[in-house]
Amino acid sequence: MASKPGILTHWPWKPLGTFKWVILAPWIAHSTYSFLVKDPRERDLLYFLLFPLVMIRILHHQIWITLSRYLTAKGKNRIVDRSIDFEQVDRESTWDDLILLNGIMSYIVYMVSPEASHLPLWRMDGAVLVLVLHVGAVEFLYYWFHRALHHHFLYSRYHSHHHSSIVTEPITAVVHPFAENMAYSVLFAIPLYTAVITRTLSITTLFGYITYIDFMNNMGHCNFEFIPKSFFSIFPFFKYLIYSPTFHSLHHTQFRTNYSLFMPIYDYIYGTMDKSTDTRYEMSLLLKKEKERVDVVHLTHFTTLNSIYHLRLGFSSLASRPQSSSNWYLYFMCPITLSFAMLASFFGQTFVAERSVFKMLNMQTWVIPRFHSQYLNKYQRKTLNRLIEDAILEAEKNGVKVLSLGLLNQGDKLNKYGELYIKSNPNLKIKIVDGSSLVVAIVVNSIPKEATQILICGQFNKVSYAIANALCERGIKITTIYKDDYESLQSTISTNFKKNLVFPGSCAAKIWLVGDQLNEAEQKMAPKGTLFIPFSQFSPKKLRKDCFYHITPSMEIPSSLLNVHSCENWLPRRVLSAWRIAGIMHALEGWDVNECGDMMFSIHKIWEASLQYGFRPLKINHPCFNP
Repeated sequence: MASKPGILTHWPWKPLGTFKWVILAPWIAHSTYSFLVKDPRERDLLYFLLFPLVMIRILHHQIWITLSRYLTAKGKNRIVDRSIDFEQVDRESTWDDLILLNGIMSYIVYMVSPEASHLPLWRMDGAVLVLVLHVGAVEFLYYWFHRALHHHFLYSRYHSHHHSSIVTEPITAVVHPFAENMAYSVLFAIPLYTAVITRTLSITTLFGYITYIDFMNNMGHCNFEFIPKSFFSIFPFFKYLIYSPTFHSLHHTQFRTNYSLFMPIYDYIYGTMDKSTDTRYEMSLLLKKEKERVDVVHLTHFTTLNSIYHLRLGFSSLASRPQSSSNWYLYFMCPITLSFAMLASFFGQTFVAERSVFKMLNMQTWVIPRFHSQYLNKYQRKTLNRLIEDAILEAEKNGVKVLSLGLLNQGDKLNKYGELYIKSNPNLKIKIVDGSSLVVAIVVNSIPKEATQILICGQFNKVSYAIANALCERGIKITTIYKDDYESLQSTISTNFKKNLVFPGSCAAKIWLVGDQLNEAEQKMAPKGTLFIPFSQFSPKKLRKDCFYHITPSMEIPSSLLNVHSCENWLPRRVLSAWRIAGIMHALEGWDVNECGDMMFSIHKIWEASLQYGFRPLKINHPCFNP
């Protein structure tokens, strides 16, 4: 939002939310019907192709978004090396509004202008006319309009909204208030509409000009430089005709220079060219040659099929919210989703998805392109172990200090919490962390001191045994539903505290610590008002409306942990899982140990360290915790 929002700031279809695209439905239906029903000689190809053009533009933008985020996540090529926050993501989540507006304008112009119908595929004179008008009219008028927008009156009411993003992403280019985007749309329509009324416009020129505008807009805001120096050396005059990402990034950091649209010539003519443009450009190219140090890697994987869209490389509006299954429009993308899943299963290799910085540590999240269901298939274990081991060896090669295993990458049956890789590679310098100690610390410290009885159920593992041991030491009575679970716990509890392990116990305990495989029948045994606290990577399904459900072990992160603008799976904003935080703690403290297999790091030590560095436990929504 601009600092002093002016009139026509908000988009008129804002109340429609994700249903805003229904506005185009009548035109889409009519153009499709006309194309299918009319005689081939009467069909208008342009009218039918207007909506595919809209979809192509969205795909074009998304490709730029994914490419830009992937390169910045890898840790090089960033022109402006600052962090992006959730505020910017929210502000830019409506980037498709301009495409919708242009779609509406295209249909209206087609309806009111007979000259726009039955355009030929190609006309040279129309292409030359559009080119001349863009260079002579659009670029010139944009330059002065842009300078006017930087006047205090217009800047505070409109253009400051766009400049709120100092670190630009490709979609930053189209994020403006409604009135400002209307003005841009009219400006860019000058060459096209002139070609329409002179009956020289062709379908190829129309599509080509719009694609050119989108390409240059995205390139200028992508925040990485890829135009080689040799290009301007061979063609020196092009530095006046083609701007570079560095050129426009300076406009977002300096504000009063580099006003031109795509052709810097007008900045040269009117003396507004930033003097550091050439130097910054050469420095940006040098960034390509530098390889940034990575200290910590968190290794995760896909969960559901739709989780591919929740990655930071996917849809930013989805990645910035906890993962859920309530996004109805993703069902229409099933063919793409299934195709991607198949390709990932056969050809996909581990890739970098995120980059963040904390206390001089450079951290990355790597994703193994496999899904939750594949980790549950015993026939996939060999492939999965190979992918995980390859990721560990790659991290070792790159000098990574600590690698934390997230989600099912640390399965007991899969790799014994990562111990398999230590045994097969005894000379590894990198430390493998499964995060169990911090998980135990978070769960144990979530239990109120006045609690007297707790029930543990679900699939047991080394975390559940450690939790039971710690709670028994505190004098809390621990009970289970099944005798097998009781006997399993009894063999791990210290002799001095076995008296606190009770069986047969009572299901009347109001706090249940639950692992994987908690079923519906077991949940129904819990009394009304029970609090379910998971100690596993995945939270139980919320089957009881009269009970309370906490999320998986996690903590709020300090404000000094930068460049976090996506949610880790189903966790809230600026909340990280215990498994991921554990790796950060090991790197910060320089603990030269592996935490995998049966080994459990000091629960007290890692808990105190996490608090010391500003991580905070989440508040629990339950009457017992909010008296």
